[in-house]
Amino acid sequence: MAASPLEKLRAHSGEFRKDVIEVADGVYVAIGFAASNVSMIVGDDGVVIIDTTESTRAAANILAEFRKITDLPVKTIVYTHSHRDHIGGTSLFCDGGAPEIVTRANFSPDIMASDPARPAPTDIMLKRTRRQFGIGLTEPGARINLGIGPGDRPTEGMGAGFVAPTRTFDGARLDLETCGRTLELHAAPGETEDQLVVWLADRRLLFCGDNFYKAFPNLYAIRGTRYRDFDLWADTLDALIGFDAEVLIPGHSRPVDGAETIRARLADYRDAIRSIVGQTAAAMNAGKTPDELVELVRLPPELADKPHLQEFYGSVAWSARAYFAGTVGWFDGNPTTLFPTPPRERAQRFAELAGGPDALLVRLREAAAVREHQWALELADLVLALDHEVAEATTIKADALVALADAQENATARNYYLVYAQELRESLSP
Repeated sequence: MAASPLEKLRAHSGEFRKDVIEVADGVYVAIGFAASNVSMIVGDDGVVIIDTTESTRAAANILAEFRKITDLPVKTIVYTHSHRDHIGGTSLFCDGGAPEIVTRANFSPDIMASDPARPAPTDIMLKRTRRQFGIGLTEPGARINLGIGPGDRPTEGMGAGFVAPTRTFDGARLDLETCGRTLELHAAPGETEDQLVVWLADRRLLFCGDNFYKAFPNLYAIRGTRYRDFDLWADTLDALIGFDAEVLIPGHSRPVDGAETIRARLADYRDAIRSIVGQTAAAMNAGKTPDELVELVRLPPELADKPHLQEFYGSVAWSARAYFAGTVGWFDGNPTTLFPTPPRERAQRFAELAGGPDALLVRLREAAAVREHQWALELADLVLALDHEVAEATTIKADALVALADAQENATARNYYLVYAQELRESLSP
């Protein structure tokens, strides 16, 4: 019998079991201590740290493990990109010193204070980020994992340890001489435009940041992101294949060993992205809307069955929608949607068709009774838009969200459902 989505997601947690792995002589990666990995390269007179994770508590825990290996000072820190889970614990690794902190010139972290002259939707982004990662869930064990990291990890000092870069480069490559080692830093835009990879040519080790991890790529994050250039990401994967690495160290999930295996997995990632692009573009050219795209776009079977392309983090459906929005914008091409009926008026008209708000509520109860959870969500939204029997409709919606969460293998969808359900129930508390 095939494993259920929830069983698959639980099994995926093995990717993030806590460990410090020596991937080569003097090169270590700490996995499972936080949402992202931290790597250490031991040199002649100091160490290099690649990424610093999300919080000061997680960074302190990792540093304690690294100090069991060496007491050499941290001379250099490299940020592979600007996502906060890779840069939030830096001050702990500075260890009282002032290491050089290197990244690309277009490094653009959202962890830094926003410009008051340029308003940004920071509050809604924070709320959606909390939902995506299941932050604040109170039921024990509700958050299984993050899709790309462990479910349970310390969050004290989230982002508090960020230290700004001291050195950047704006070309395709920077050769960095530090601690008696030569590190090649290569521009490698993918999940972010400011991404870089670190190449140790003498060891054939490639630190690939978030350009690859063991889950379908997060071409769109439901917390809200700018468009991630799918074609550019695929082109970068071609470049990474060209390194012919013997060990691949992702920013999330466990290292991959063996040149042939690495080439195959990177090629699968590239082919998956290009398949989404090709199918989505063809369907768009045929006049399909985003709602129709998600019924059509699928990974081909030879890719869909790959363990490293399971939809634990990214989603094929969300990717198709994101490609549509990123290339032609929000308008789906149907003139009906140019100036749609406002939500409350639309709900009123649906209620009239059903025989009134009470009749609509009956249909909602029926959908819940037969476990048509998605339809229950949509009916609940109509009832709530009318401010009709709010407590009952809210409860039914929360129950439907929990049921849908338990049918999900995508960690971010599951976490979002569960946090939203918890928020709904809290809204009913006196």
